[in-house]
Amino acid sequence: MSAIRGARERARIEVTTAIKDEARKQLAAEGAAKLSLRAVARELGMASSALYRYFPSRDELLTALIVDAYDSVGESAEAAHRAACADAAPHITRWTVVAHAVRDWALAHPHEYALIYGSPVPGYSAPQATIGPASRVGLVLIAVVGEAYRTDGLALPPLADELRAEAGRMVAEFAPELPQEVVAPLIAAWSQLFGLISFEIFGQFNRVVEAREVFFREAVTELARTLGLLGPRSSRRG
Repeated sequence: MSAIRGARERARIEVTTAIKDEARKQLAAEGAAKLSLRAVARELGMASSALYRYFPSRDELLTALIVDAYDSVGESAEAAHRAACADAAPHITRWTVVAHAVRDWALAHPHEYALIYGSPVPGYSAPQATIGPASRVGLVLIAVVGEAYRTDGLALPPLADELRAEAGRMVAEFAPELPQEVVAPLIAAWSQLFGLISFEIFGQFNRVVEAREVFFREAVTELARTLGLLGPRSSRRG
């Protein structure tokens, strides 16, 4: 009996994977707003009623794709962080390594990046299940700064008085191990990191930035310095 259940479970995983793979092809061709369960079923040679047993609605399929994308970019960031820690890299290097891992993932998966960091999908509201996966990259960045703070590798930036109440809320809500002075700049750096990546992915750098690898490296290093992460300045040409 257990062998039968195992075979059924494997078959379900295979069909679920095929559905999501076909849905990703639709994302690439048509965008998330035009994702259609009927079109997915048609391409897979399935009856729509059979597909609904796996994903009862378009929104449930979208949620599965969103969770997969967040988990995938999160795994890339976490793996880069682990490798940098194993090499005992300086904290500013850990930050840039993680940033490059996120950018590399985005360049390799532009349509999934657009799904999670692009325009909202009309009529779709992300459920609670997406929050944990969506937090993974941010938690890695918090970890890098936390490691620096605990080992005297962080020079605390000044904090404007009018931001203290908001910074205190941020600390209490998601970064209790960090001082107030660094949390608001960390949120700003996190948003600017994804701004840099989004400009590249969505074409705003076309005919503006050509040496994008170098530009990105220098930009995320400067973001790290705004947080007080310590490290040598790279040489620049005038």
